Amino acid sequence: MQYLFGIHAVDGLLRRKPESIRELALQQGRSDKRIAALETLARNQGVAVVREPRAVLDQRVAGRHQGAVATLAPTAAETAGDNLLDEVALLQRVDDSPHPVLLLVLDGVTDPHNLGACLRSADAAGVDAVIVPKDKSADLGPTVSKVACGAAEVVPFARVTNIARTLEALKARGVWIYGTAGEAEATLYETDLRGSVALVMGAEGDGMRRLTRELCDYLIKLPMTGTVSSLNVSVATGICLFEVVRQRRGAGAS
Repeated sequence: MQYLFGIHAVDGLLRRKPESIRELALQQGRSDKRIAALETLARNQGVAVVREPRAVLDQRVAGRHQGAVATLAPTAAETAGDNLLDEVALLQRVDDSPHPVLLLVLDGVTDPHNLGACLRSADAAGVDAVIVPKDKSADLGPTVSKVACGAAEVVPFARVTNIARTLEALKARGVWIYGTAGEAEATLYETDLRGSVALVMGAEGDGMRRLTRELCDYLIKLPMTGTVSSLNVSVATGICLFEVVRQRRGAGAS
């Protein structure tokens, strides 16, 4: 059985693809507004709803389910995977884009909580695709879906065998590669990000791998003025993505 849990994650899937949920289990004894609203939505979408003791839900999933656990239909992996891209589909998306693309490359982010948070920011910022390596990276799953609050099922998500090869292919298509590194001289706010951009965020702690760093056209950093030397990768990702959004909206208004 495959499960999706957490109020936001279940709510998002109910609104987009209710047919991918076979049954929604809600915690017995909970009748607060959030659970009641989720139950109403599920029933309106034709999804079966059952009530289960908290202990049963705790055994079903290894995570904080918030009183809501959806059992996915047998074909849910295919149904919910419409946003998954291979390298060919990713490059075709870039080729076909009518506007400068914004891509997020996560070079070895292994914490599913960080991946989920990055996907949530990517969705909010209108990212055209999130790119991760197939090896040494967190993958989509229940924890990522819960943290992403629905973004994991809609943000175009590309797993690629060779990040370096993908970056080279993007550069050949006019995409500028910006890597984030603490030792960079230029700051995020001094950099023109209005063209087609692939923003590369490195792994927690270690940063970008050497070859990835060498393939970047520019290295940029966040100006840090306090005692903390770096930010969590998902926090830094959100800041960087919305600076791109700010610059592009400013350009459109001028």
